[in-house]
Amino acid sequence: MSRWAPDARERLEDAALELFSAQGYENTTVAQIAERAGLNRATFFRHFADKREILFGQEDELTILLSDAIRSAPAEADVPACLLAALHAADARMTADQRPRAVQRRRIADANLDVQERGLLKIARTTAAAAGALTDRGVDELTARLAAEMLILAFSVGLHEWIHAGDHADPFSAHAATALEAIRDRAGLLRDSTTAKT
Repeated sequence: MSRWAPDARERLEDAALELFSAQGYENTTVAQIAERAGLNRATFFRHFADKREILFGQEDELTILLSDAIRSAPAEADVPACLLAALHAADARMTADQRPRAVQRRRIADANLDVQERGLLKIARTTAAAAGALTDRGVDELTARLAAEMLILAFSVGLHEWIHAGDHADPFSAHAATALEAIRDRAGLLRDSTTAKT
């Protein structure tokens, strides 16, 4: 198969996830992934820096989607509206055909500390990018940082619900938006509770 195969990246992802699930992340090599995909090592490294990037390569795309959506929200949009715009933008990547891969990625990450560490770094970068997009809109730094953390938490909770909702689930953004509303409600309860004690 030509190394220029247009679906090489997807084939490498599928091959890696199959192997990670069958024999474990640590026991799977780049050579095995390339062979399973019918490609060579050079093709693998043109698409991924290492095998961990197969699990987190989409995070870079999501970071761009989320931050771009915040920046391009209408000028009159407040912070919650910007966060919702970001979550809706994620639907472009979080499609129904990606759900099985999301399930596999979550299981593999849960079983491997090295993968979890890389995931935390990716989350930190995405959070920083979202906060930066908010400050670019004139939001003060502390509010931007808090809002970005809420965005990532809503994304994570929404992802969990979306993964377990089945093949006929609502779009990812519907689950994430519900999670964001719940987070905002609970933040309000914390504020009210603190006020009542003072």
